[in-house]
Amino acid sequence: MQMKQSLQKNSDFSMLENAGYRAEQYQEILLGKEDGLDVSLYSNPEFNYLQMEQIRVGIKDKVDVSSYADPTYTYETMKQIRLSSYSSIDLKPYLERGFVDDELEEIRLALEEGLLIDAWLTDDMYVQQIHEIRIGLYENLDVYVYADSQYNWMQMREIRLGIEKKLKVSYYTNSLFSHWQMKEIRLGLEAGLDVAPYAKLIFSGSDMKQKREHLLKEKTTTYRAGDKPGGGEGVFSKKEFSIFVEDNGNKVYAFIQFITGEDVTEEDIYDALRERGIVIGIKGKAITEMIQKRRVNEKVLIAEGTPAEDGKNGWYEFFVRLDLPRIPAPLPDGGVDYVNIEAFEMVDKGERIAVYHPAEKGKDGQNVFGEVIRGNDGTEKKPLKGEGFTIEQDGVTYVSKLSGKFEYINGQIIISNMVIVREDVTAVTGKLEVDGSVYVIGSVCSGGYISATGDIIVEHNVEAGRLIAGGNVMIKKGSCSKNDCFIEAGGEVSGSFFEAANINAEGNIRANYIMNSNINTLEKVIVSGSKGMLLGGITRAVKGVDTYNLGNKSNIKTILDIGKNILYKKQQHVFAKRRGKI
Repeated sequence: MQMKQSLQKNSDFSMLENAGYRAEQYQEILLGKEDGLDVSLYSNPEFNYLQMEQIRVGIKDKVDVSSYADPTYTYETMKQIRLSSYSSIDLKPYLERGFVDDELEEIRLALEEGLLIDAWLTDDMYVQQIHEIRIGLYENLDVYVYADSQYNWMQMREIRLGIEKKLKVSYYTNSLFSHWQMKEIRLGLEAGLDVAPYAKLIFSGSDMKQKREHLLKEKTTTYRAGDKPGGGEGVFSKKEFSIFVEDNGNKVYAFIQFITGEDVTEEDIYDALRERGIVIGIKGKAITEMIQKRRVNEKVLIAEGTPAEDGKNGWYEFFVRLDLPRIPAPLPDGGVDYVNIEAFEMVDKGERIAVYHPAEKGKDGQNVFGEVIRGNDGTEKKPLKGEGFTIEQDGVTYVSKLSGKFEYINGQIIISNMVIVREDVTAVTGKLEVDGSVYVIGSVCSGGYISATGDIIVEHNVEAGRLIAGGNVMIKKGSCSKNDCFIEAGGEVSGSFFEAANINAEGNIRANYIMNSNINTLEKVIVSGSKGMLLGGITRAVKGVDTYNLGNKSNIKTILDIGKNILYKKQQHVFAKRRGKI
């Protein structure tokens, strides 16, 4: 009821009195109104609250929601169209072909990864099939072998797993095989078995399993021989040993069982290897040592193939630091060390920032049967995105276009103009207005004025002056004045302390203590540490205050204005004006 009343305070929603809205739908409209959004785009009772949420988030993210604000679309379909717009991907053609919900998600993920999935999609495919094709493309497999709607997704998976392990999948690509039959054939191939005797449609999956397990026992070949000396009757010489082929045909072991009168020779071992078709990587010294030293009841490696080597993935070598701590180090009392934090990295015009090292080709191997094992090529990385840099003609070297502040945020390079002031900023210095960021190595003294579209960083103190930043303001040591220090920021304001300061910020305000200051923020005021204190003045914070100590025993007047205060109302007024203009 309370939610409904808050909606009714806005004339935009008086028409919804009898619209049959549920509480969840009212909630979505209220959230949109609070964010200053044009909720008329989804104020339709035909939308359920989940659909409304997708439209609201899209409007908030400045997406053209008209592409999916249709009650006939499920909320999951809406979600995928919304997410695709962030990557400038058009899912409309796939929607028109009948793909919906999770199917669109698989297609979107493939397109975002640069995979050519269109070549293999047919209109009758469903989500699990598309997933198997996407995974195969991502792993650079020959998906043409199974990218066919005649296979269900479980059959596709068995074929994909076989291709991944370099198996001869032609033994089971017949679509008439069930996925259970395919699995038994695949497991046989992985074990190096001759699957031809049971890879037939007349055998069920259970039959195949029994035959595979029987062949597996035979694979551990036990050779027995009894030779009569001189061809007549007498005492038999005893030869009993086993040959194991393991690791998908890459390793061969021999095992001689201890029995009285055992007489296995090197020639017996070589004959067994020839019989099994093992021709590569035979370790003659190991066989000789095994026979001469009578190594019985012990598995001995006697042949080994050459393993395939996957190529190294492409990678970026950076020549600037990416690991600057964005969060200051904690002090023993739980406070924050603003003084020693490195806030940014500087680069010069023409400075080399990064070099891309391309992916390397894989190297093929060979198993003990002489079959080639393919090595996968490395995966290339996408080019770096951002601003303030160029790529040289070699296509791999990134250099700065200007001298300024370097940042690496969410995988993007941002190089922006930064003016470095190597002296104190005072009334004598005059107004400093910069399109970019400002770094003051000294202090801002009485009468100092700085206006910047980016960040303002002051190494020492700020006294009586004015700082105006489109981004963040960081004062490492702090600000102390007589209520004649004014700070405005489009982002956060932080410093060791603030005394008698006037601060207006759209982001959080952080310090180790704040005294007798006039604080205004649309976010939170955060005072760190067990000794941290918020004392005196007026603090207006829409999202609250975090502090260990608030006020003191001397009854110094400390005013808190938390929640939907005058700042919040002013912001809503700005949003209302923007809507009117639109």
